Amino acid sequence: MKITILGSGTSQGIPVIACDCHVCTSTDVRDNRLRCSVLIEYEGENYVIDAGPDFRQQLLRAKVKSLRAVLFTHEHKDHIAGLDDVRAFNFRENRDMEIYCTFQVEEALRREYHYAFDQTPYPGVPELNINLINLDPFVLPNGLEVIPIEVMHHKMPVLGFRMGKFAYVTDAKTVEDSEIEKLKGVEVLIINALRKEPHISHFNLEEALDFIEKVNPQAAYLTHISHIFGTHIEIERELPAHVHVAYDGLQFEF
Repeated sequence: MKITILGSGTSQGIPVIACDCHVCTSTDVRDNRLRCSVLIEYEGENYVIDAGPDFRQQLLRAKVKSLRAVLFTHEHKDHIAGLDDVRAFNFRENRDMEIYCTFQVEEALRREYHYAFDQTPYPGVPELNINLINLDPFVLPNGLEVIPIEVMHHKMPVLGFRMGKFAYVTDAKTVEDSEIEKLKGVEVLIINALRKEPHISHFNLEEALDFIEKVNPQAAYLTHISHIFGTHIEIERELPAHVHVAYDGLQFEF
């Protein structure tokens, strides 16, 4: 299994439009953050978690030539706004794009991409096959088992995903102990940490570090980073040895 961070920024990305702060004007490429997404390569198939506004740019940058499925964490725009661009794979691979999501996400997709679900769709619209998921484990087309992890994004349920020794959790603010138990034994955990100050719907740094301690992975990486948090180098200085800041293009192999 190979994991590539496609995006590690929050909903505005970094640099933020019209912002001249020291993070948004940083010359460190690790401080250029597209909206959150990851690519999973397993047994010859590619899967993506979330398809936000930067989806096209991310897949071009990562030179992705084939995509089997998109898994959605939740229905916010910074996680679903790029789905239309799966049309390229519909044409290239001559098949529907498999979509794994909850009923709430499906409702949002049918609303935002109503033209893809018409009875007589316009030629060239995205061709999607919805696979509804809940908290039960499910299996992707080539046999990769996925364990959903429910977290709360303020009052909105969001799904994280565990795949073997790897787990990806974003947009979390509170997590039940029973869901944390599902993460025990992971080697690499990616978890959201928006900034240092408390936030109504995201872990701040203190909360993320507490969550990491409970899960106890070998290594953890912070994602969904805001420009308010600081530069990559500034954040790294404040982290324990086994915790790091994720950045666009970072890869792991298992």
